[in-house]
Amino acid sequence: MTKIIAIANQKGGVGKTTTAINLATAMAAIEKKILLIDADPQSNASTGLGLLEEDRNPSLYNLLTNKEFNPQSIKETKIPNLNIISSTLDLAASEIELAEMDDRENIMKNILTEIIGYDYLFIDCPPALGLLTINSLVASESVIIPLQCEFFALEGLGALTSTIETIKSTLNPQIQIEGIVLTMFDRRNNLSDSVALEVRDHFGDIVYDTVIPRNVRVSEAPSFGKPVLLYDTSCAGSQAYIHLASEVLRREQELVA
Repeated sequence: MTKIIAIANQKGGVGKTTTAINLATAMAAIEKKILLIDADPQSNASTGLGLLEEDRNPSLYNLLTNKEFNPQSIKETKIPNLNIISSTLDLAASEIELAEMDDRENIMKNILTEIIGYDYLFIDCPPALGLLTINSLVASESVIIPLQCEFFALEGLGALTSTIETIKSTLNPQIQIEGIVLTMFDRRNNLSDSVALEVRDHFGDIVYDTVIPRNVRVSEAPSFGKPVLLYDTSCAGSQAYIHLASEVLRREQELVA
C-alpha cells in the first residue's frame, strides 16, 4: 500500500526541498518505488532532479485545475525507481483558482488516490500555509518537518503544528507528524547544539536521531540538476540522508511490529 508523506515547513530556507529530493533518492536507492510531487511553485525539486522546463507539462498545476489525474504528468528522472510530478510557475496561480472550487481542500487527495504502483509518495510543500499546503496535508498520512539548527528554528513551528492539528480534527483524522529532522547542523557552532537540545527536549522521540549537517556539496548539487547522493555519494550530507532513509523505514517497521 502506498504511503503519502508531506515534507513541510512554512519557513523558507530550512532544507525542505533538499530533504524531499535526497530522502526520495535514498529511498529509491534501496529499491523503494518513489513518486515525488513538487507542490512548490518555485519548482526547486523539479530543477534539482534535472527536469528541463519544457519537459514539465502536464504539471501539478494542470492536475489541480482540471481536478483529475493525467498519467502523462508522471515523469521519469535519472534515478531508477524515482519519478516526479513537476511544478511550474503557473502553480502559484492555483492558490487563487483553488479558492473558488468546490471541495477545495480535497482536490489533491482525490487526484493522488488514482496513483498506484508506488511504495511512497513524497509531497514537497510550498513554504506557506496556503491552500496548496492544506491540500498536501489533507492528502497525506503523515508529515516530515525539516527544522534548521538556527536561532529562529522554533519560530513558526507552532503555527505549522497547529495547522496539522486543525486538519486532523476537521479534514484528515489519520494525519500525524512522522518526524522532525534537524538540518544545516554545524558542529563548529554551539548554537546548533543548543537548538538541537531544545528541540529534542520539547518534542522528544519524534525528532529523528539522524542530523543533516551543513555541507557544501549538498548546496552545490542542485545547480547540477542532481541530488547530492548522485553528485557526491561519499560526502557527509549524502551519508546523512542515507541514514535518514534507514531511520524512516526502521521506525515504520517498528510501528507495524
